[in-house]
Amino acid sequence: MAASVPSKAEMSRMVRECVPEADDAIVEYIAGYLDENSELGDDEDAIAEFVRPLLEDTGGDPAAIEKLCSRFQTLFDTQAKERKTSHNTGSDGLTKLLEKPVHMLSQDAVSATGRIGARSVDLEALSGRKVLSQVDTRKLEKAEAKIASKMAKRTARVEYAASKLLDKKEETDFTAVNPILDYTTTRGKLKDVKLENFDISFAGKRILSNANLTLAFGRRYGLVGRNGIGKSTLLRTLSKREVNVPTHISILHVEQEMAGNDTPAIQAVLSADQFREHLLVEEKRLNALNLEMEKGQSEDDTRSKEKFEDDREKVLSDLKEVYAKLEAIESDKAEARAASILSGLGFTPDQHHNPTMSFSGGWRMRLALARALFNKPDLLLLDEPTNMLDIPAVIWLENYLKTWPNTLLVVSHDREFLDEVATDILHQHSEKLDYYKGNFTQFDTTKAERHKSQLREYENQVQYRAHLQAFIDRWRYNANRAAQAQMKIKILEKLPDLEPPEVENPIFFKFPDPEKLGPPILQMTDCTFGYTSEKIILEHIYLDMQMDSRIAVVGPNGAGKSTVLKLLTGKLEPQKGLVHRHGRLRFALFSQHHVDQLDVNVTSVEFMAKTWPGKSEEEYRRQLGAFGVTGMVGLQQIATLSGGQKSRVAFACLGLQNPHFLILDEPTNHLDMDSIDALTGALKEFKGGVVIVSHDERFIKAVCNELWVCEGGSLKKFQGEGIREYKEYVLAKGL
Repeated sequence: MAASVPSKAEMSRMVRECVPEADDAIVEYIAGYLDENSELGDDEDAIAEFVRPLLEDTGGDPAAIEKLCSRFQTLFDTQAKERKTSHNTGSDGLTKLLEKPVHMLSQDAVSATGRIGARSVDLEALSGRKVLSQVDTRKLEKAEAKIASKMAKRTARVEYAASKLLDKKEETDFTAVNPILDYTTTRGKLKDVKLENFDISFAGKRILSNANLTLAFGRRYGLVGRNGIGKSTLLRTLSKREVNVPTHISILHVEQEMAGNDTPAIQAVLSADQFREHLLVEEKRLNALNLEMEKGQSEDDTRSKEKFEDDREKVLSDLKEVYAKLEAIESDKAEARAASILSGLGFTPDQHHNPTMSFSGGWRMRLALARALFNKPDLLLLDEPTNMLDIPAVIWLENYLKTWPNTLLVVSHDREFLDEVATDILHQHSEKLDYYKGNFTQFDTTKAERHKSQLREYENQVQYRAHLQAFIDRWRYNANRAAQAQMKIKILEKLPDLEPPEVENPIFFKFPDPEKLGPPILQMTDCTFGYTSEKIILEHIYLDMQMDSRIAVVGPNGAGKSTVLKLLTGKLEPQKGLVHRHGRLRFALFSQHHVDQLDVNVTSVEFMAKTWPGKSEEEYRRQLGAFGVTGMVGLQQIATLSGGQKSRVAFACLGLQNPHFLILDEPTNHLDMDSIDALTGALKEFKGGVVIVSHDERFIKAVCNELWVCEGGSLKKFQGEGIREYKEYVLAKGL
C-alpha cells in the first residue's frame, strides 16, 4: 500500500527534525503551505523552487534538506499517481481513441474529440491535400493541464505567502536579538561585517540581488534610498542574522517602541544590558551560596574539611571572576550613564522612575532608543531614529552618535542629521548597494558627478558603436575592405550589452489651490487652555494668520505643540480667550500618527471612495498620482505599503478636502528625500496657509518664514534668524 501524504503536524515535525535551528514561523509556514496544496504531484517546482530555498536559507544541512525534499516529492507523486489511476479506470476505449493519429478533416475525429470541429479553418482547402496530424492529443492535453495546474499552484503560493506576511505578529522585544554575550571576551576580535553575493526578498519581491555589504568596525553608515526600496527589510535581515554575520558580533535593532509594564524607566534601560544583569544575578547567587556554606560548616562537624575548602575556593574564585567582569564593564557607573541618556532624550529626573506603561508610544520609542544606546552593541541598527524626537533631543542624539565607538547603520531621511553623524553613505537602489565616503552632502555631490561620468561614458560608447556600425555598413560588401569590416563586426559582437545610466523618475506633489478668502482669516486672542483648571498647558496666546502664512511651531515634546494645532482647527476650544475663524475656512490636518486614520484593510482607492464619495475610480487614482502613488500601488491593500507610501496616501486625502489651511504635524516622518523635496515644492506652490510642526531643519528652512516657539506654557514668535539660530539657542540653554 502506498504511503499517504502526512498531516500538517507530521510535516512540521519532519521539517523541525531536518532543520532544528529553523524559526517556528518558517516551520509553520512550510507545513501550512504543503497542507493547503496537498495535490503537488508532477510539480517539482513547488518543492525545488519554493520549499528547498526556504530550508536552505535557515542554514540547515544540505544533505538532510535534499533527503527531506525528495521524501516530500515522492509522497506527493505517489498520491498523484493514485488519483490518476482512479480517474482513468473504465476509460480504455477513449484512451485508445485519443492515442490514434487524427485526420484533421475526419468527421469521426471531430465528433470524438469535440474540439477540432470548433475550428473554422479548412486545411484541405488551403493546402490542396489531406493533412495527417502527428500531434498526440493525449500528451498535448496532459501538458496543457500540467501547465495550468502549475500556474494555479504558483498563484496559490503567492497568495498564501502574502496572507501569512500580513497576519504575522512582529516580535516585541527588539533589544533581545542576541543571546547573552560576554563582551569582555570579544574585545580585540575583528568585528567588521563583510557579506558577499547575497540576496534578500520580501513578499515575493526581490530587494537585493548579488549584493555586497561591508561595514567596517567604528564607522557610521547612513542608509538612504527611496520609499519601498527595502531599507528596513535589510536592517531586519541583519538583526535576525538571516545573513552570515559573525556570532561574536552583538547586534541591536531599534525600529519599534518597547512594550509598557510596571518597570521604572531607568530600570528598563539598565536591564537592556543582559550581560550586566546576568553578572549581577550571579554575584547575588554566589554570595548567598558562600554564606550558606559557612553556616553549614559551623553546624556540621562531620563534613569533610577538605571538601568544604575545595567548594569554598571554587565559589570564591567564581565570585572574583564576576567582580572582575563587573569592574571591566564599569557596572558601578551604569546607573549614572543610563540617567544621562534618558535626560538627553528629554526625560525629566522625576520621570526616570515612572513605570514604562505610563508613557505614550512616542516616549516608549525614546525608551527603546535609550536602551540601545546604553547597551552599546557592536552593530547598532537604527530605523528613522529622529521621527519621534523634538529638536532638542535630535541635537543631543547627533552629538552622542558622533562619538559612537562601534559600528552604526542608520536609516534616515534627515539630511542635516546624516551630515552631522554619518562617516559613509550606502545608497540602496535597483537591487544593489553603492558606497560613498563622507556625509550626505558629500554623497549628494559625488553621486551627481558619478552620474555625469556614467552618462559621458554611455554617450561615448554609443558614438563608438555607431562608428563601428557605419564602417561595417559601408564596407562589408567591398572586396578590398571586407576583411576590415569582418574585424569590426567581431569587435562589435564582443562588446558588452550597453545600458544607459539609471535615471530615477522625479516625484511631484500637487495640492489644489483654494478659493480666496477675505481677512480676517484666523485669529487667536489671549487664549488659555488646559485639560483641567489646575493644569494649564498654554496661556496668553495671540495669533493672526493669513492665506500666505508659512509658520513653523517648534519646541520640546510635551510643551503643547499638538495642542496648538488642535486649537487652530477647532478640535479643542480654549478655556479663556477668543478664536475667530472665517466662516468658509477649511482645514486639512496631517496627524503625526496619520496611519491611525487610514483603514489598512482596504486599498487606497477604496478608502478614498468610502471616506470622500462621489468621484470615479479614475479621479481617485489621478489624485493619488498627484502624490506619487502611481500604477497598481493605489490598488494594493494599504497594509502592504511602506511608511512613506502611506504618508503619500494621507497627503492625497488632504488634497481631496480642498483646504484653505494645511496643518501638518511631523509631515516628513517616513518620507524619503525625494518625497520631502516634492512636498517642499508643493507647499511653496500652495496658495493657502501652512502651519508645520517639524524637527527637520532643512524642511523648515525651505518652507517657513516664521518660527513660533512653544515652551514654558507660552507660544511666542522667535526673534532670531530662523531655525539655525534656534538650534544655537537650544544648545546655549543646555536643553
